[in-house]
Amino acid sequence: MATSVSKLQPIYEDVLANYLISMARTVESSVENALKALLDPNPELAAGLSSNVFLVEPRVNEMEMLIDNHAVRMLRTGLLDDEEIRRVVATQKIANDLERIGDLAVNIAERVISLSGMNVAEMPRDLEPMAGAVRGMLGRSLGALIFCNVVLAGEVLESDDVVDRYRDRIFEHLLARMTADPTQVAPQFQFMLATRYLERIADHSTNIAEDIIFWVRGLDVRHSRTRVALEEANYPEKIS
Repeated sequence: MATSVSKLQPIYEDVLANYLISMARTVESSVENALKALLDPNPELAAGLSSNVFLVEPRVNEMEMLIDNHAVRMLRTGLLDDEEIRRVVATQKIANDLERIGDLAVNIAERVISLSGMNVAEMPRDLEPMAGAVRGMLGRSLGALIFCNVVLAGEVLESDDVVDRYRDRIFEHLLARMTADPTQVAPQFQFMLATRYLERIADHSTNIAEDIIFWVRGLDVRHSRTRVALEEANYPEKIS
């Protein structure tokens, strides 16, 4: 029996990888629709994009549960080596981050719906470049996932501070506008929430990058992202 399961192990691994990549692409599409809705000045188009985000959420939740169940079945065999165990554990953690990113896309879409009924003077000037930076982080983290590429994962970690700087500038701008014009408090608060959700998507993208480094290199860089650890992850030939 153990021999039969051992022969099927590569198939189980391929299935798990396909589940995760499918979930990643679904979540990326959902985030893209949410960001387009947030930045699009056309209310009807924004509402349509937001509706697509809402419709996809149950599918993302189901995919996370499917991945968890499949991962548990693999772990129960007791036949995995250290690298395979890291892969399964990292897959479960990445699926959880993807599910949270999907939820944040829904949160952004909800802000779009709220803003559609408000008198919005103008969009925060740094919101579009911040959205672009977050989109880039998510795209690189998913590229790192698909290609098991620790170089891309390292680039994601290096981008996190850029998003934080955009957040700080936007918050400062929004608070100044709310103070100057009380009629803009409600819409500017919605933009503040959307900015926070963008920052959280970046944080989860960072988590995914960290898990990929753990999976591929066996390095835990979550809380002490030292230069040596990152160089070893990205450029092992430089480490003696």
